[in-house]
Amino acid sequence: MELWKLLVASGFFLASWVLGAGGENLPACSFPAIYNFGDSNSDTGGISAAFEPIRAPYGEAFFHKPAGRDSDGRLIVDFMAERLRLPYLSAYLNSLGTNYRHGANFATGGSTIRRPNETIFEYGISPFSLDMQTAQFLQFKARSAELYRQAKNPSDRSTLPNPQDFAKALYTFDIGQNDLSVGFRKLSFDQIRAALPDILNQLATAVRRIYEQGGRSFWIHNTGPIGCLPVNLFYNLNPPPGYLDDHGCVKSQNDIAIEFNRQFKDRVIKLRAELPQAAITYVDVYAAKYGLISNAKTEGFADPMKVCCGYHVKYDHVWCGNKGMVNGSEVYGPSCQNPSSYISWDGVHYTQGANQWVANHILNGSLSSNPPTPITQACHRS
Repeated sequence: MELWKLLVASGFFLASWVLGAGGENLPACSFPAIYNFGDSNSDTGGISAAFEPIRAPYGEAFFHKPAGRDSDGRLIVDFMAERLRLPYLSAYLNSLGTNYRHGANFATGGSTIRRPNETIFEYGISPFSLDMQTAQFLQFKARSAELYRQAKNPSDRSTLPNPQDFAKALYTFDIGQNDLSVGFRKLSFDQIRAALPDILNQLATAVRRIYEQGGRSFWIHNTGPIGCLPVNLFYNLNPPPGYLDDHGCVKSQNDIAIEFNRQFKDRVIKLRAELPQAAITYVDVYAAKYGLISNAKTEGFADPMKVCCGYHVKYDHVWCGNKGMVNGSEVYGPSCQNPSSYISWDGVHYTQGANQWVANHILNGSLSSNPPTPITQACHRS
């Protein structure tokens, strides 16, 4: 077994000791805001505002109602905000009840790094690809600064970002998984591998655009073990020998994700040289999520391939919160009784409990590298 898999399988979280290598001596950063770019892993209401709203039982565990998130509760980005003592991020596309004083969220469920060539109504791929999200950020930055200057009194400015805060903010990225999922649907593995450099160069371009606008602190997640999503087995109940790894994940898909992340990390190293004033933290979310899946039982979770919400019996599938016909009868896709014990919420997205577990194992810096950097110190250049 490769070394990294051995570490993960044996409980990689012992890696937290690495923070003693100097990070503990750095002062904590004072981030006034977070600006996030991503897909459904970090969308706090964007796609729900732009298209049909996410319905119950999504959001039930924490918000007690749908809250624009593809989970029963909070996402990793919510736990990031909590760790930095900032409010949860309002979605940029949500025009009601928003407060952008401490940042904005440009992520939308189904987003890709590269522009899609299909509509959201075909396969759920968002039209708001990463270049659109960065364009929205540039517009947001310019427009909010104008409104801030025009404000007549402090109350008019209370929901607007202070223009000076953009240079001090933390810019977070969690995107790329859907580029792989689209590839698995439309391309051969060789074609996907050939596309990886272009995908990562487009992500680097987005980071550079924000850097040119004064952004200096970046927290960038790699992609997770897409082969471990239970949806992969919804219509493949009898996979051939060698198709799955020891933990029930589609091995070939995870191999592509690992290669994507290897090139991703190399591209981040190059970005650090290209953007000398930037503090760029590369976060190994893959290791955290695969570590949770590998150790699900010992960490108090159910079988990672079990899905909490929805009706999934053999080849009959009714998605979470929906109704469908099964053998002539209407069936509802309900939530399970104890979502906190599940890793998968709906077959594609994680539960709040799993998100919190992953957040606890990345925010302390033990799964970032060169050097290990907790999120509270992500303003410091390596």
